[in-house]
Amino acid sequence: MRARLAASVLVGALVAFGTAGCAFITPQATTEIVETSDGVNADLGDVSVRNATLISEDGATASLLVSFVNRSVSTKQVLVQYEDASSGERVTEKVFVDGNGAITSFGGADSEQIVLTNVSQPGSLFPLYFQYGGEEGKQVMVPVLNTSLPEYSDLAPTPVPSATPFATPTPTPDVSVPAPAPTASAEPAPSE
Repeated sequence: MRARLAASVLVGALVAFGTAGCAFITPQATTEIVETSDGVNADLGDVSVRNATLISEDGATASLLVSFVNRSVSTKQVLVQYEDASSGERVTEKVFVDGNGAITSFGGADSEQIVLTNVSQPGSLFPLYFQYGGEEGKQVMVPVLNTSLPEYSDLAPTPVPSATPFATPTPTPDVSVPAPAPTASAEPAPSE
């Protein structure tokens, strides 16, 4: 009976020691930064790009939903560059980002829109390149989402009304209208 009790204690100790050892070799999840939003992040010197997402219905136009954090004291001009999917041309959008740790956001309901043309279809990733001043820029793969989620329902680009051509005025012919001729008085002539 003592042998059985000793064996049980030994097996219990081995199980406890074996399972406790897992914590020594398992990577800790809290040591890695995980992006918990729909968008992607990037750091460019003093400027951080936060939650960059493209909102589009068809890929023809997309609104860039992004926030910038500028830790320097001066305003920075950030370049957002991409390749137009239909023409292959490099397109550059310029935005100004306030300094002193201010957060400057674009694409939200109450903020300025940055509209990109000819990007990928919703559900894909689209490469955007962010850069400012002499800092080395970074290319990130930005998700393209549609407006099916309630938080994005009113963030797609506002369609630009098509330009209505001005009607060409039809020249009026130069027709001289004669002045009306004097008419005889309709009063009866005095009788004598």
